[in-house]
Amino acid sequence: ATSGDTGSAAEYAMRVKQGVRVFMTSPHGRMSAFQQAQMFSLQDENIHNIAIEGVFDDCQDIVKAVSNDLDFKRKYKIGTVNSINWARLLAQVVYYFAGYVQATETNDQKVSFTVPSGNFGNVCAGHVARSMGLPIARLVVATNENDVLDEFFRTGVYRVRGSADTHETSSPSMDISKASNFERFVFDLLGRDAARTKALFGDALSTQGRFDLSQDPHFADAATKYGFESGKSTHADRLATIRDTFQRHGVTIDTHTADGVKVAREHRGDASVPMIVLETALPIKFAETIQEALGHAPERPPKFADIEDLPKRVQVMPADVRQVQAYIERHCQ
Repeated sequence: ATSGDTGSAAEYAMRVKQGVRVFMTSPHGRMSAFQQAQMFSLQDENIHNIAIEGVFDDCQDIVKAVSNDLDFKRKYKIGTVNSINWARLLAQVVYYFAGYVQATETNDQKVSFTVPSGNFGNVCAGHVARSMGLPIARLVVATNENDVLDEFFRTGVYRVRGSADTHETSSPSMDISKASNFERFVFDLLGRDAARTKALFGDALSTQGRFDLSQDPHFADAATKYGFESGKSTHADRLATIRDTFQRHGVTIDTHTADGVKVAREHRGDASVPMIVLETALPIKFAETIQEALGHAPERPPKFADIEDLPKRVQVMPADVRQVQAYIERHCQ
């Protein structure tokens, strides 16, 4: 499942690989034109794009349901390539060590990171890096209008939203209201209590759509022990941040990075501790918003010239696990 960026990376990596088929779910009509073209223009027979009529959370739920059908999973040897897969997080841990080394001169120094966040995968990798001993002062979660994670770190209440209440924004890869990796952090936050974590994410979320840790003594540890803070950015904030960054530094940043920069500035804190913002995507992927902010289109790499005009190969489906499984079966014969 992808909300726009992981999908194209996985598909390009797996093109023409013998014995490997890629079935990529994405939210129909909720990615930018460039993101859709980058994926859907691939004509390789082993690449299958499935546009789900819903939001990213629906796509992710389908992938989880397919993975939890163990007989089906074994029969077709199914694995995941997004952050459901622990191996993906392990690879992302490297970013934090690389960023730390570049921003510091001695091993005694600390840094902070601000991470544009929707599915909590990237910043969860930062949490792992910090737990491994990397001197990270703070991990700042930056959300867009889909502020489920910001609400939790501010209030202790984790309240997922349904498809109808998930906003379509100009930073679409973060249009997520059910963060798949969040339970990995909550497991640590609760003292690695597996039974309680299961009760929260299995029972409480399925029956009530929320849980509340505001009165739990462990909640304070999110900030004091694990260094988490959070903030929110809106479309107007993105435009202002993109414009300001270009005017001050001559650098064009994409919409998700703008969310991160805006929130990072609000959490700058100790000036002696570098604040690193993790950049997320090429600005050309969100050309319409860049045009709105700067009055001109972002630079387009030559290899992506006219990519939106290429023929597209994609199957649109309702958010139905059985239909997706049937599609996989037909194309694995």
